[in-house]
Amino acid sequence: MSENTKKSLLGDCPVDENGREILLSLKNVDITFGKGDTAVHAVTDASFDIYRGETFSLVGESGSGKTTIGRAVIRVNPLAAGEIDYRGTKISGKISHALDREVIRNIQMVFQDPAASLNERATVDYIISEGLYNFHLFENEADRVRKVETMIEQVGLLPEHLTRYPHEFSGGQRQRIGIARAMVMEPELVVADEPISALDVSIRAQVLNLMKKFQREKNLTYLFIAHDLSVVRFISDRIGVIYKGRIVEVASAEELFNFPLHPYTHSLISAIPIPDPQLEKHKVLYTYDPSIHDYSVDKPEFVNIGHDHWVYGNKEEIARYKALREKGEPVKAITITHDPEKIQTSVQEKEALNAAAEAQFLAAPVHDTGSKLYAIASFFLPILGLIAAFFFKRSNYIRNYKMCKKGALIGFAVLGVILLIFLLLLLLAVL
Repeated sequence: MSENTKKSLLGDCPVDENGREILLSLKNVDITFGKGDTAVHAVTDASFDIYRGETFSLVGESGSGKTTIGRAVIRVNPLAAGEIDYRGTKISGKISHALDREVIRNIQMVFQDPAASLNERATVDYIISEGLYNFHLFENEADRVRKVETMIEQVGLLPEHLTRYPHEFSGGQRQRIGIARAMVMEPELVVADEPISALDVSIRAQVLNLMKKFQREKNLTYLFIAHDLSVVRFISDRIGVIYKGRIVEVASAEELFNFPLHPYTHSLISAIPIPDPQLEKHKVLYTYDPSIHDYSVDKPEFVNIGHDHWVYGNKEEIARYKALREKGEPVKAITITHDPEKIQTSVQEKEALNAAAEAQFLAAPVHDTGSKLYAIASFFLPILGLIAAFFFKRSNYIRNYKMCKKGALIGFAVLGVILLIFLLLLLLAVL
């Protein structure tokens, strides 16, 4: 029996107060690797909802826990605390085999490295068909071939590519194969773990457009994991910002970029490169310093400050964030300075660096040229060459010292060979 014809163990999606269907919900999720004193707390108290049909992006620097959460959603990483609900049904922890298969069938993943995520020994046909085989999602061989060929064409490749192996494709083509492998399962939720970070800039837009095309046609929901905010802004409906395993801010894309309230979000936006080199040159880079928070007495919470904007902070910080948001004036995260004093300081620093470099260059003796003439002279007069090398080294004429030493050593070697030949000839004459 086909998996599509079996009765679903998942219920209908719960609906929030705004009438949105909650497809996936993380509730106070903790993920820990190791035990005891050596345990690493990768994710701490992470909570957010993903609504049906939207693109929810999870952004943060490397090592912040983005991929760890994505792997927990597909049940690879176990939870230390909290729970993950899919369509109102708990899917974290120990669940039935039938429910586990249904979760795998409905939640697919597109991996970051398109080369490492594909089986190099399998043809593209088998790679895309593997899920169909495992879940019996085809009626007969002709139906399987039709599904695979339709999918390979939808991702911009050709049916003749199905007989080839992954190493025969470029990075962008391999990522398209990975997307086809996920989409052929007709999932509801796709976890896209930095699907464009390993691709050339010219290919990234093609892959993103392909993913948006599938979202429109199949009503897909994406958990999009990324670190490039400039890309995330234009493809996301909502964005969650994670810092060292903790969700510090969640809001809609435009809301987050207009009102980046948490200092870490501010620092991420300020780091987005500006295409204009002159503007980038005078941009003020904001660096996040966690020590600015004092949570010793007033403990922080993850609070909705209105406008469906969630921020992590203590009562004093939340009150400040609310006041800043209620003003309605966009927060300027990127600042370009035209302060003459700062520009003059920059010029002075540059001149100081140039002067230091020049002084370092002049510190070496002017006549320390390392001329080959020193090597030639030392070759013919090796004893004098060694004496000259000794005095050059004491006076920091390093290049001249090396040349004299090299010539003298070669000279001694040649003299030694000549002396050895002479002794052999003398020995033969005596005998």
